[in-house]
Amino acid sequence: MTLQTFLVEDSPTILSSLVPTLEELGDARVVSVAGREGDAVAWLNSNGGDWDLAVVDLFLQEGSGLGVLRACQNRQAHQRVVVLTNYATEEIRRRCLALGANVVFDKSTELDELFDYCATLNASGIHSREQ
Repeated sequence: MTLQTFLVEDSPTILSSLVPTLEELGDARVVSVAGREGDAVAWLNSNGGDWDLAVVDLFLQEGSGLGVLRACQNRQAHQRVVVLTNYATEEIRRRCLALGANVVFDKSTELDELFDYCATLNASGIHSREQ
């Protein structure tokens, strides 16, 4: 089984490398992508429990990943939210965790940790539904 993954990222360059790498190394299946806070929140609201992992950037084309984190606060127990940002300062990490992120990774230095996290989630058997 694979992690049903929702990406909130507005950079086509990052998406073009992140999607295939997540699918290969993290055993994830990217089910949707949004580059704006409003689009991400709308997708989350209409897809309830049909995702296992949301990977959220903080700086988006419109809005902020912080608003996406707020929209994830009432998620189901099996769902995980990861922040992937170039601005993983201690203050940003604290703020994201306070808004309900499970973990924060730095895009420039912690991609391997993100992929390991995905593999660990997958091995633990958390999934939105039988696939």
